[in-house]
Amino acid sequence: MLKAINAWSLRRSEARSAESLLDEVRAHGFDGFEPTIGEQGLITPETCRAACEAVATAARDAGLTLTSLASGLGWRLPLTSDDERVRTRAGQIIRRSLHAAAWLGVDVLLVVPGQLAMGESGHVPYDVAMARMKEGIGRLVPVAEDLGVTLGIENVWNQLLLSPLEMRDFIDGFHSDRVGAYLDVGNMILFGYAEDWVRILGPRISSVHFKDFKRSVGTLEGFCDLLEGDVNYPAVMEALREAAYDGPVVAEFFELDSQGLDRVSRAMDRILAT
Repeated sequence: MLKAINAWSLRRSEARSAESLLDEVRAHGFDGFEPTIGEQGLITPETCRAACEAVATAARDAGLTLTSLASGLGWRLPLTSDDERVRTRAGQIIRRSLHAAAWLGVDVLLVVPGQLAMGESGHVPYDVAMARMKEGIGRLVPVAEDLGVTLGIENVWNQLLLSPLEMRDFIDGFHSDRVGAYLDVGNMILFGYAEDWVRILGPRISSVHFKDFKRSVGTLEGFCDLLEGDVNYPAVMEALREAAYDGPVVAEFFELDSQGLDRVSRAMDRILAT
């Protein structure tokens, strides 16, 4: 498995050049890098093909592998919104992100497909949200298949797809190899076990995020350094190997300093040696 780290883990990532980010990633012992697409920064939905290809070239020159493309834009523009204009815009953004991923030369796009909570407007009923997600992703499947990029549906704190069985059935409903699970092994610890998700999702797993979480905290403050929380990493690694997963494992943190990056790098070495 390839040891990688996500751009959100680096300080001021939105204001830095590709070369600066890649040099820091390499300096801390990572072999892969997951760029992100956002409203600002290195890659946005408006970034052209030539600019994406330049990032891919910079990665090769740095001796690094680009693993995937991560997006958090689905939080602001969810496919589950009550506003049809928002749902349409969400689909357009995911479509553009698929193209950016293809231009970068990666084959997985992390997708946050929607959420129940809609701020002051209350919430979207669970069954309605699921139907909207299915419709929105379904429209994008032909684009993903044409580009050779997998829509990696991430398990996030969105109050949807709360079990690996539900995630499995949601993915299988598209009957396409270009819809998969982007599995974050820390995100389900509040209500489940990562190794169960790995075992049940199996070949549907398109990419993996490494995080850790303390159940005793139970809030966002519960996310912690790798090997300091309740993720059973030996069991996770055993399950990944049984599932024949040999893709990247990508550390996802936020704004780490040099010491923090070193801690993550060393912890991932220990995990991968398990």
